[in-house]
Amino acid sequence: MSDLAGWLAQYETTLAPAADPIRAEKMAAYMRGHFVYSGIPTPQRRLLTRSLEKSAKAVLTEAEVLALAQALWQQPAREYQYAACDLLERAENTLTPAALPVLLALVTQKSWWDTVDTLASHCVGRLVARYPQEVTQLDALVESDHLWLRRTAIIYQLGWKERTDVPRLFDACLRNAGHTDFFIRKAIGWALREYAWTAPETVRAFLAQHGHRFSPLSVREASKHLGN
Repeated sequence: MSDLAGWLAQYETTLAPAADPIRAEKMAAYMRGHFVYSGIPTPQRRLLTRSLEKSAKAVLTEAEVLALAQALWQQPAREYQYAACDLLERAENTLTPAALPVLLALVTQKSWWDTVDTLASHCVGRLVARYPQEVTQLDALVESDHLWLRRTAIIYQLGWKERTDVPRLFDACLRNAGHTDFFIRKAIGWALREYAWTAPETVRAFLAQHGHRFSPLSVREASKHLGN
């Protein structure tokens, strides 16, 4: 295997000089103090790590890319989890079903909407789109005890447009209609709103039939672009 410690050191050497303690405090406050930040804005971070991502995709095996992402995930500053997401997005068209357990494991680690939503829609969703047989693994998570796996199972089809598996989408929403958590209710509304761009009448009919089962938040989010 390639030198994992060496790759990690390259990330640290690249990102550490850009740290901004004052900005870091503001970023941590925005995320309600859940994470420690270095204070590197997203555009700057992506610019700094782009060449590393390209090199990693070119020379590392799938297993090595996943191991590097996991190693980045263990670093204390939140920017390293973002860097791991960027790396996985860069390599997403090379990932196989073997990557899915790792991606889902990352969903459950240092979980918050910022990383979970990227993993769900950009990594998990695109992998399942390429390997439809893996969708059963997402089916099993629709009522998961883990909040963020449940959210992943609702939103992984974001951006699928005409390829959306509508019965699966609606089933995931209905099975979570009574959930009381904000992030699940928001996910339902987001998933339906996204599909409404493609099939507004289908979503409108679904809400007309089942809207009473959902929270006002879910219905409001789902209906944003449907008009009256």
